[in-house]
Amino acid sequence: MGTDTVRAGVADETAGRRREQRGWYFYDWACSVYSTSVLTVFLGPYLTSVAKNAADADGYVHPLGIPVRAGSFFAYSVSLSVIVAVLVMPLLAAADRSGRKKPLLAAAAYTGAAATTGMFFLGGDRYLLGGVLLIVANAAQSVGTMLYNSYLPQIALPEERDAVSSKGWAFGYAAGALVLVANLVLYMGHASFGLSESAAVRICLASAGLWWGAFTLIPLRRLRDRRSATRQSTAPGFRQLAATVRDMRRHPLTLAFLLAYLIYNDGIQTVISQASVYGSEELDLGQSTLIAAVLLVQVLAVAGALALGRLARTYGAKRTILGSLVAWAVVLGAGFFLPAGAPGWFFVLAAGIGLVLGGSQALSRSLFSHLVPPGKEAEYFSAYEMSDRGMSWLGPLLFGITYQLTGSYRDAIISLVAFFVIGFALLARVPVRRAISDAGNPVPERI
Repeated sequence: MGTDTVRAGVADETAGRRREQRGWYFYDWACSVYSTSVLTVFLGPYLTSVAKNAADADGYVHPLGIPVRAGSFFAYSVSLSVIVAVLVMPLLAAADRSGRKKPLLAAAAYTGAAATTGMFFLGGDRYLLGGVLLIVANAAQSVGTMLYNSYLPQIALPEERDAVSSKGWAFGYAAGALVLVANLVLYMGHASFGLSESAAVRICLASAGLWWGAFTLIPLRRLRDRRSATRQSTAPGFRQLAATVRDMRRHPLTLAFLLAYLIYNDGIQTVISQASVYGSEELDLGQSTLIAAVLLVQVLAVAGALALGRLARTYGAKRTILGSLVAWAVVLGAGFFLPAGAPGWFFVLAAGIGLVLGGSQALSRSLFSHLVPPGKEAEYFSAYEMSDRGMSWLGPLLFGITYQLTGSYRDAIISLVAFFVIGFALLARVPVRRAISDAGNPVPERI
């Protein structure tokens, strides 16, 4: 009878954990549509056109009296959103201690969803409204992602995390592809629906916010809060961040992994943000080709995330990530030689990016989760997310400087190989099994 009771308890615990994992996947499903349809495809060109409508004769807008070239307004708004996110995240880093992560996740998600839905009202010359909504939505997504990531070590056993993290990324890319297809049907056929091009874009933007808000209900119903048993500092805000940084210094191998991740992930983010510029300016490809390539990346990223998750079961997360970094370098090398005016080869490049994109990011998240001391998940993932955001300027800067010096986008794109080479070298030197043990976590059989 005692054995049966124990087995029943284990079965109930496993069922509860699986339920939370399925709910957790759906936050990626909810918020990734914002990244794909809003940030990557529609908002940049549309907000730039709105800013140009409001510009003076010299092509400048004047937010708060500051002269800003209309074509730069979107980029500056994205940069400001990063600063806002970095300022807010330390205030939430103590969520583990309070045991109130779920309400904070809800607040971040619905703030971002509301701001994104409000983009329906971006018309005429309302560029300032667009900038404010972008800053709020982008910062909210960053904060929500930090809280969402911090659940991973709480809802998955060490041996499950690679697969769980990979499935989360796959869910996100699947949602992004699904909604992007619907958006493109509306956008390309707007006249047949009796809509102007502007109205179609505004509906696409708002639909991402409604999607984000609706599907966030699932993780909020299934995830549960846990109060940390670990005694932590009660200092708020940046004093808490300073305490976290001091604590991380006691785990130098965790810091070593974080440094490697920041470098190669900066390369990944720069490729994502600059690939369309490379395609349009260097390869002379049209907007429809670029949008189709984004869709291809989304579809293949689902398969890539799941495939690399499976490889990690056999070869370990570290080796699989290292292999993906080699693949990234090869893809960029191939991109350097792409002929202009040949969309077929650009689609091949997009396919290569899609196959390694989701897996390299998902496995990095799961590997970092092993390096976080128990009870400090939100603290450490706050530092993880802030460091990621804080370094995200370096890759675009190298890309821009290389283009400025050489006048060639081909040289600019190949310069990004440096991030993957350096990241590979730093990650290869991290003894992850010892790092996991030093963090106070059980070491999986294969990592």
